[in-house]
Amino acid sequence: MKRIMISACFMIIYLSTKTLNAETKPPANWHTWSPREEIAPDFSFNPKAGQDGKGAWIIKTDKREGLYGGWIGEFPIQGGKNYRFSVLYRAKGVANEDKTIVARLLWRDANDKTVKHDEPTFTTYRPGELPQAEPEYPLCKGKNADGWTEMSDTYLAPSKASKAIVELYLQWQTKAKVEWSNVILAEVSSIPSRVVRLATVHFLPKGGGKTPMDKAKLFEPLLEESAKQKADLVVLPETLTFFGTGKKMVECAEPVPGPVTDYFGTLAKKHNFYIVAGLIERDKHLVYNVAVLIGPDGKVTGKYRKCSLPRSEVESGVMPGHEYPVFNTRFGKVGMMICYDGFFPEVARQLTLNGAEVIAWPVWGCNPLLAQARACENHVYLISSTYTDVSAKWIQSAVFGHDGQILAQGKEWGTVAIAEVDLDKRLHWQSLGDFKAQIPSHRPLWVIVDK
Repeated sequence: MKRIMISACFMIIYLSTKTLNAETKPPANWHTWSPREEIAPDFSFNPKAGQDGKGAWIIKTDKREGLYGGWIGEFPIQGGKNYRFSVLYRAKGVANEDKTIVARLLWRDANDKTVKHDEPTFTTYRPGELPQAEPEYPLCKGKNADGWTEMSDTYLAPSKASKAIVELYLQWQTKAKVEWSNVILAEVSSIPSRVVRLATVHFLPKGGGKTPMDKAKLFEPLLEESAKQKADLVVLPETLTFFGTGKKMVECAEPVPGPVTDYFGTLAKKHNFYIVAGLIERDKHLVYNVAVLIGPDGKVTGKYRKCSLPRSEVESGVMPGHEYPVFNTRFGKVGMMICYDGFFPEVARQLTLNGAEVIAWPVWGCNPLLAQARACENHVYLISSTYTDVSAKWIQSAVFGHDGQILAQGKEWGTVAIAEVDLDKRLHWQSLGDFKAQIPSHRPLWVIVDK
């Protein structure tokens, strides 16, 4: 094995000469790396393999545990320009692909030194300090019919950077093989932007009748106001057809789709936006606490059945859900959770892992620190709509940002609060960089202990 020291990484590279012979020699800008020779996997390059038949960078492991290493490529770039990176991989014998197959992109100057971001607006240890440009982790974009999975994203290269280091890893998986193919780093004219206006309604549906439809109609003026403020998504509170009726939850249950969703559908279509409404669903003999996403076409886009039930709902005969669906909208991916779900990290985390960029949260009441935590730990936008008065110092009707801070808040009853956000804008943290992109590969796997 041949040792080469790379100053940019301050690590020893182990280049396998027995596998990288003249017939399978990789392009000149590529080499292999592992932190220690004893845990290095087997590397090879096949110039006729890959998704396009123009080459595959291959990593294989044997039956030993803990093998870890990757292919490292160096590409010249111009600082201050935008670049789109993409790569395909195909795996065999790999469990937990999001954790064991990792691609990274590093920014370096001409001397292989790290560089800093150009803006002081990121989270740093000291105000105004320019944070170091940490590794970028391209996102998984799904698998095609041939079994190749795309990992890609678009980035602004720091102005001091003159090269990009591409790293393609297989880690900790026994008897596995991954082929990397179609590595592309190309300059593009701009960074994608998806600006969306997220709205929460702060309202107590008192009076106005005792039927579910009576309660739903009380929200019409607030939806009109949301339209005036050009909202794209409006979140209403939990079990709004039950609040203040004096009835049992089961007496306020309706099918989904049903009369109330049809009513909200007419308003969503009229105003050309999405509505999330907290309702009570009847499905045959079962009753669920649900959040329903209604689209600008007036139809039900999807629903989420509350998974974490407090004792009052259990004793009322409500059935818990067991799925964490995420729905495509015209602006991005939306997940939903309901009230007590927010007391537990698993619901918001699973929605995030399923692709949620925005989580709508109809909520009767909750500790506000948990709202901040759910948004911050997942780097998602969280929209809560609640029945709790601001003076209670409890949960707010608010839009929370990636850092958990409130971006907009409804402080008076009968008001709408809106925050305009860019779903493509990253939040970089000191020493971590884009934390959300790292969640799939860095998170601990859930372990259920059988007692």
